[in-house]
Amino acid sequence: MAAASCSKPEDIENVVGSLARESGGGLITITDTFLVEHRDLVVGLAARNRLPAIYGSGIFMASGGLMAYSADYPDIYHRAAGYVDRILHGARPADLPVQEPAKFNLSINLKTARALGLNLPQSLISQANDVTE
Repeated sequence: MAAASCSKPEDIENVVGSLARESGGGLITITDTFLVEHRDLVVGLAARNRLPAIYGSGIFMASGGLMAYSADYPDIYHRAAGYVDRILHGARPADLPVQEPAKFNLSINLKTARALGLNLPQSLISQANDVTE
Protein backbone atom coordinates (compact mmCIF):
# COMPACT_ATOMS: atom_id res chain seq x y z
CA MET A 1 0.00 0.00 0.00
CA ALA A 2 1.67 3.20 -1.13
CA ALA A 3 -0.65 5.88 0.25
CA ALA A 4 -4.03 5.99 1.88
CA SER A 5 -6.31 8.67 3.19
CA CYS A 6 -8.52 8.40 6.23
CA SER A 7 -11.67 10.32 7.00
CA LYS A 8 -13.11 8.23 9.84
CA PRO A 9 -11.61 6.08 12.62
CA GLU A 10 -12.57 2.86 10.83
CA ASP A 11 -10.34 3.92 7.94
CA ILE A 12 -7.39 4.12 10.32
CA GLU A 13 -8.07 0.58 11.53
CA ASN A 14 -8.29 -0.72 7.95
CA VAL A 15 -5.11 1.02 6.78
CA VAL A 16 -3.01 0.01 9.78
CA GLY A 17 -4.33 -3.56 9.58
CA SER A 18 -3.48 -3.71 5.88
CA LEU A 19 0.04 -2.38 6.47
CA ALA A 20 0.59 -4.86 9.29
CA ARG A 21 -0.17 -7.76 6.94
CA GLU A 22 2.56 -6.67 4.52
CA SER A 23 5.99 -8.16 5.03
CA GLY A 24 8.41 -5.53 6.26
CA GLY A 25 5.63 -2.95 6.47
CA GLY A 26 5.78 0.34 8.29
CA LEU A 27 3.73 3.48 8.73
CA ILE A 28 4.61 7.06 7.90
CA THR A 29 2.03 9.72 8.72
CA ILE A 30 1.64 13.31 7.76
CA THR A 31 0.29 15.73 10.30
CA ASP A 32 -3.26 16.79 9.79
CA THR A 33 -6.05 17.64 12.21
CA PHE A 34 -7.80 14.29 11.73
CA LEU A 35 -4.75 12.19 12.59
CA VAL A 36 -3.78 14.45 15.48
CA GLU A 37 -7.32 14.13 16.86
CA HIS A 38 -7.08 10.33 16.60
CA ARG A 39 -3.39 9.99 17.51
CA ASP A 40 -4.05 7.62 20.43
CA LEU A 41 -5.88 5.27 18.05
CA VAL A 42 -3.15 5.50 15.40
CA VAL A 43 -0.31 4.90 17.85
CA GLY A 44 -2.24 2.17 19.67
CA LEU A 45 -3.01 0.28 16.47
CA ALA A 46 0.58 0.55 15.30
CA ALA A 47 1.78 -0.86 18.64
CA ARG A 48 -0.82 -3.63 18.73
CA ASN A 49 0.09 -4.66 15.19
CA ARG A 50 3.83 -4.35 15.96
CA LEU A 51 4.14 -1.90 13.07
CA PRO A 52 7.07 0.54 13.14
CA ALA A 53 5.83 4.07 12.57
CA ILE A 54 7.25 7.55 12.15
CA TYR A 55 4.97 10.51 12.62
CA GLY A 56 5.03 14.01 11.18
CA SER A 57 4.62 15.68 14.58
CA GLY A 58 6.13 15.28 18.01
CA ILE A 59 2.63 15.32 19.52
CA PHE A 60 2.40 11.60 18.66
CA MET A 61 5.28 10.91 21.05
CA ALA A 62 3.12 11.64 24.11
CA SER A 63 0.87 8.77 22.97
CA GLY A 64 3.83 6.36 22.77
CA GLY A 65 4.83 6.84 19.15
CA LEU A 66 8.08 5.25 17.99
CA MET A 67 9.58 8.22 16.13
CA ALA A 68 8.63 11.68 14.94
CA TYR A 69 10.37 13.92 12.43
CA SER A 70 9.00 17.41 12.05
CA ALA A 71 9.83 21.01 11.39
CA ASP A 72 11.06 23.04 14.37
CA TYR A 73 8.01 25.26 14.89
CA PRO A 74 9.63 27.74 17.31
CA ASP A 75 12.25 28.40 14.62
CA ILE A 76 9.50 28.93 12.02
CA TYR A 77 7.70 31.40 14.32
CA HIS A 78 10.96 33.23 15.04
CA ARG A 79 11.66 33.64 11.34
CA ALA A 80 8.03 34.71 10.72
CA ALA A 81 8.54 37.53 13.22
CA GLY A 82 11.40 38.74 11.03
CA TYR A 83 9.02 38.87 8.09
CA VAL A 84 6.52 40.90 10.11
CA ASP A 85 9.30 43.30 11.04
CA ARG A 86 10.32 43.69 7.39
CA ILE A 87 6.70 44.35 6.36
CA LEU A 88 6.24 46.91 9.16
CA HIS A 89 9.35 48.66 7.88
CA GLY A 90 7.94 48.96 4.37
CA ALA A 91 8.75 45.71 2.56
CA ARG A 92 6.05 44.49 0.21
CA PRO A 93 4.87 40.98 1.19
CA ALA A 94 4.84 39.97 -2.49
CA ASP A 95 8.55 40.76 -2.71
CA LEU A 96 9.52 38.49 0.20
CA PRO A 97 10.63 34.98 -0.72
CA VAL A 98 8.72 31.97 0.51
CA GLN A 99 10.71 30.23 3.21
CA GLU A 100 10.82 26.52 3.93
CA PRO A 101 11.61 25.09 7.35
CA ALA A 102 15.32 25.25 8.05
CA LYS A 103 15.45 23.20 11.26
CA PHE A 104 13.89 19.83 12.01
CA ASN A 105 13.43 17.73 15.14
CA LEU A 106 13.83 13.98 15.44
CA SER A 107 12.23 12.30 18.45
CA ILE A 108 12.73 8.65 19.36
CA ASN A 109 10.93 6.53 21.97
CA LEU A 110 13.30 3.74 23.00
CA LYS A 111 10.65 2.06 25.18
CA THR A 112 8.42 1.66 22.11
CA ALA A 113 11.39 0.46 20.05
CA ARG A 114 12.10 -2.26 22.64
CA ALA A 115 8.41 -3.27 22.70
CA LEU A 116 8.54 -3.69 18.92
CA GLY A 117 11.77 -5.68 19.15
CA LEU A 118 13.74 -3.01 17.27
CA ASN A 119 17.38 -2.37 17.94
CA LEU A 120 17.94 1.17 16.68
CA PRO A 121 21.48 2.10 15.66
CA GLN A 122 23.33 4.34 18.08
CA SER A 123 24.16 6.63 15.16
CA LEU A 124 20.42 7.34 14.73
CA ILE A 125 19.79 7.78 18.45
CA SER A 126 22.70 10.21 18.78
CA GLN A 127 21.18 12.44 16.08
CA ALA A 128 17.81 12.70 17.85
CA ASN A 129 16.78 15.95 19.50
CA ASP A 130 14.59 14.11 22.01
CA VAL A 131 15.03 10.55 23.26
CA THR A 132 12.47 8.96 25.57
CA GLU A 133 13.76 6.05 27.64
